[in-house]
Amino acid sequence: MALTGALALAGCGGSDSDSPGSGGEADLSVGSAYMPQPVSDMAAGFLVISNKGGAADQLTSVSSDAADHVTVHETVDGAMQEADALDIPAHGSLVLESGGNHLMFEQLKQRPKQGQKVSVELRFAHSDPVTVEIPVKPATYTPKHGH
Repeated sequence: MALTGALALAGCGGSDSDSPGSGGEADLSVGSAYMPQPVSDMAAGFLVISNKGGAADQLTSVSSDAADHVTVHETVDGAMQEADALDIPAHGSLVLESGGNHLMFEQLKQRPKQGQKVSVELRFAHSDPVTVEIPVKPATYTPKHGH
C-alpha cells in the first residue's frame, strides 16, 4: 500500500533500539488520512496507522485545534461507540475507515472546506505523539485503496 507522501510521518517510541522494526518497540507511521468535508459541527476522520515494530501499541487519544473534542470510536455489531484505546498490532496496522473504527471531531470551531487540511495529534500508550495534517476531501469521497 502506498502511503501518501507528506502523511507518512513516523513517531518512534525511543532512541535505543538496535535497528528500526526489529526491536521490542513499536515503529509507527501514518498514511491514507482524509476527512470528508463536514456538513455540520461534527466530522469524521480516517487514516491508517502502520506498525513495522516488534511490539504492539495503542492509539489512546487524539486532539486538534479544529474541534473542542476529538474522540476515538469503534464500531461493534454495527453500532458506533467511543473507545478508550484501539490496538495497533506489532507488524500490523490499525485501519480507521468509513463504517468501521474512526475519529470523531465534535464541536468544530469552523467547518473546514475541501482542499484545506486539519492538523491532529495522535497519542499512543507507548510511542511518542505523531502530528498529522489530514486533507479535507469532498463529502462523497471514497478512497481508491483497499482499506
